[in-house]
Amino acid sequence: MAKLYELLANNVAWADRVKADDPHFFERLSKTQAPEYLWIGCADSRVPANEIIGLLPGEVFVHRNIANLVVHTDFNCMSVLEYAVEVLKVKHVLVVGHYGCGGIRAALDGTHHGLIDNWLYNIKNLYYRNKYRMDSIDSEDERLNFLCELNVMQQVKNVAHTHVVQRAWERGQPLNIHGWIYSLRDGLAKDLGVSIQSPEELADEFRVVNGLKDG
Repeated sequence: MAKLYELLANNVAWADRVKADDPHFFERLSKTQAPEYLWIGCADSRVPANEIIGLLPGEVFVHRNIANLVVHTDFNCMSVLEYAVEVLKVKHVLVVGHYGCGGIRAALDGTHHGLIDNWLYNIKNLYYRNKYRMDSIDSEDERLNFLCELNVMQQVKNVAHTHVVQRAWERGQPLNIHGWIYSLRDGLAKDLGVSIQSPEELADEFRVVNGLKDG
């Protein structure tokens, strides 16, 4: 219990520091949230969204899960995306993976992990679709890190393929999707150059057609 009291004490100290810098910060924060960014990242405790990009509470809306996946049947992720886009009107969706991701490693280690194996199937599938490229890399760490990058690129596409995002574009709402990768070794994030900002950048089979726009 002493550790929990220490956390509460830390909270008081943090709140005092914030109020010392900006006496009206929490008053403003309690009235509204208007972030420009939705962060979709890994649940790894070493990858805290706000701290990495230097933003305060209220400036980034966050969804995290194991291996930063965007699965269209995951109602949690889809609900967060819908709220962020349709209610908060975020302008940017950041899909942020990280090198050394335990979820990526677990997907390929050939052992059973329980319920999470169903979730990691998405990564296994991505690996086998890129097996030739993966197997051409000699270093295991480099292979895994390359798969971390491929995973981010795929999740950027998955975000863009949703009806939520495509309806926003149809309304003329500015919305950009970006893929980043974060390094635990130096604390730096890198843009993977896979941004998508309109349906014209998608393959035809992934564009929302008239009959599905309300689906």
